[in-house]
Amino acid sequence: MKTLFLVRHAKASRDDPSLADRDRPLNKRGLNDAPAMGKRLHKQTIDRIVSSPALRALTTAQLFADELGIARRSIVIDERIYATSADELLALIHELDDGHGCVMLFGHNPEFSELAARLAGRDVDMPTCAVARLRFDAASWADVRPSTLERFTLDKPEH
Repeated sequence: MKTLFLVRHAKASRDDPSLADRDRPLNKRGLNDAPAMGKRLHKQTIDRIVSSPALRALTTAQLFADELGIARRSIVIDERIYATSADELLALIHELDDGHGCVMLFGHNPEFSELAARLAGRDVDMPTCAVARLRFDAASWADVRPSTLERFTLDKPEH
């Protein structure tokens, strides 16, 4: 079994238009939502956290890691998660180490909603800080595809 969590970054600030897109921080709502959503997963064992290098995604990953008891320094930053496509995300997933049974990716829309929809076989809308949980009947990450999906759930912050 392989379990994949797709986590869209928490709400980001647009207060400073001079900042590059990848340097946008979380706003107050994002700083509240990320720990709250991470806390909901506190009993989940995560083998690997992989994040986009964008500040808003990495901060979301760090706040989740804090709630999950995972050291921030163990978060892997992967450039391929930023400004990508659902196809490229799936290729990244297929390359994950099979020693990891449960992996959490932190990134962006529209790619995360598109990938979740493709794997789940239905429309999926992931608002900021949404968590899609996909469990696959697969021994290898290379076997992750819609036909191996066993269970799909989507959790969203309450507003």
